[in-house]
Amino acid sequence: MKRVILISALLLSQFGTSQLLKTDGQKIINDKGENIQLRGLGLGGWMLQEGYMLKTADFAGPQHKIKEKIAELIGEDGMKDFYTAYLKNGITRQDIDFLAQAGFNSVRLPMHYDLYTLPIEKEPVKGQNTWLEEGFKMTDDLLKWCADNKIYLILDLHAAPGGQGNDVNISDNDKTKPSLWESTENQKKTIALWKKLAERYKDEPWIGGYDLINEPNINFTGKNPNGTDEMSNAPLWKLQKDITAAIRETDKKHIIFIEGNGWGNNYNGLIPIWDSNMAFSFHKYWNYNNDETIQSILDLRKKHNIPIWLGETGENSNVWFTELIQLLDRHNIGYAFWPMKKIDNIAGITNVKITPEYEKLLNYWKNGGEKPSKDYATKALMQIAENYKFNNVEIKNDVIDAMFRQVTDDSAKPFKNHQAPGRIFASDYDLGRMGSAYLDKDFINLWVSDPKKRSEWNSGQQMRNDGVDIYLCHDKVTNKYYVGKTETGEWLQYTIDAKSDKNYTFSIRYAGKNDADIRLENASGKLLAKVSLPSTGGDENWKTVSVKNVPLKKGTNKIRLHFESGGSNLNYFEIKQ
Repeated sequence: MKRVILISALLLSQFGTSQLLKTDGQKIINDKGENIQLRGLGLGGWMLQEGYMLKTADFAGPQHKIKEKIAELIGEDGMKDFYTAYLKNGITRQDIDFLAQAGFNSVRLPMHYDLYTLPIEKEPVKGQNTWLEEGFKMTDDLLKWCADNKIYLILDLHAAPGGQGNDVNISDNDKTKPSLWESTENQKKTIALWKKLAERYKDEPWIGGYDLINEPNINFTGKNPNGTDEMSNAPLWKLQKDITAAIRETDKKHIIFIEGNGWGNNYNGLIPIWDSNMAFSFHKYWNYNNDETIQSILDLRKKHNIPIWLGETGENSNVWFTELIQLLDRHNIGYAFWPMKKIDNIAGITNVKITPEYEKLLNYWKNGGEKPSKDYATKALMQIAENYKFNNVEIKNDVIDAMFRQVTDDSAKPFKNHQAPGRIFASDYDLGRMGSAYLDKDFINLWVSDPKKRSEWNSGQQMRNDGVDIYLCHDKVTNKYYVGKTETGEWLQYTIDAKSDKNYTFSIRYAGKNDADIRLENASGKLLAKVSLPSTGGDENWKTVSVKNVPLKKGTNKIRLHFESGGSNLNYFEIKQ
């Protein structure tokens, strides 16, 4: 019996640590020696809010400014109550269960230091650290949910004491107070926080690593305020080396992720590598998805023979997401997309729904006018906090499809189960890559590579994250959306299940300021019908035009609506016998 117990204990021990990550040359592996490509999502907007996530960017970017605006309406206690609810609902076990089911194997936690320790100016004893249980408890809970789902948790210090750069929004930097780089006390607190975290999580196999400082952006000696032209970066390397030393006093196991200046990508002046279990993190936004755009980080990986990780990326179209992941897969680079949740979000895997009441608050904050009552503002804000619950967010299946299936599968699949006879809304076109499910001429934002290629891709910013432009619809019959800004040569595909072989009538609900023409084709390009769409006099002056004798076969049909001349808006088409 004693022998059985010992064997069981050994097996349990091996199972409990069998997934611990470490570096092996240019790869990240587990302790079975298996290559691990981190496919992750950043939990942006939970512990740290940026203005654009709450739609307050025009008047309140950093979190402390957002809190000031909220307190102005509902008082300090009311503001604290809102944030209590917001943090409670923002990420839960359901969220992590969902991420695992979607296919992600890791999450990146953007931490705000003030959930773990007091700011230096609020410390009762100067130079000492008061530890707050809230942040650690949130992290403990998150780690358990991750471990239960066998996905890695990477800790990311997103807002360091004092703020780590001149882009004040991303680190909640208060310019009236000493920054991280201006204050020895802030640097000491940063080091102490990381040591505390390492002490707490040193034996946790589902901690994927420590991302020491998110997106430093500071000019130590250069002219660019965000450090993009910095050549030495000496204070940055010294601080990250000092943090590493503090971590290694207690934790010899977990990967250290370091970031360069200039939002993570400027590695100039890098001193000799100071740890044997380290990886470089870089960030990538709004540029081409080719080897040239990542060549510098590939060269860095090769030169130092250590792994690289795309610690943050996103905020683009489904086309860009698919192309990026294909690029990263070719080079065995892990990633973490950004963010998990934000209000009015088409480019993420979930969307937090806005309310008319919250829009009224936004309008007051931006434009002034009659001040909403405390009761009204409280209810509006608490409803937004409620909308952050997983059960209340909108799941963006098109984004998930682009991040996973479309990376290797160029086929189109139905967005919904469309039947003939039946009504099909224009925005419910097939899921799939551009050229397979749809064709649009404005489908990606590449402004960093080429300022002329700045685009909203979906200019209506509604419902889906493809190039197709979708707007809110106010017709009497609607699924809330219409397809607009159509251009000559664009098309949409719909998978339709017909009950029988026969000719059907297609009644198309449309609007437009100019005359337009469309044609209906099957998947092989056979012309089924041509339809003229005379001007209705306005973008939402809806009319219906019908075309008869459109042949469909019994079973599955793939029908494409080609815009022979652009300018028409489509609400739906109804297939009648």
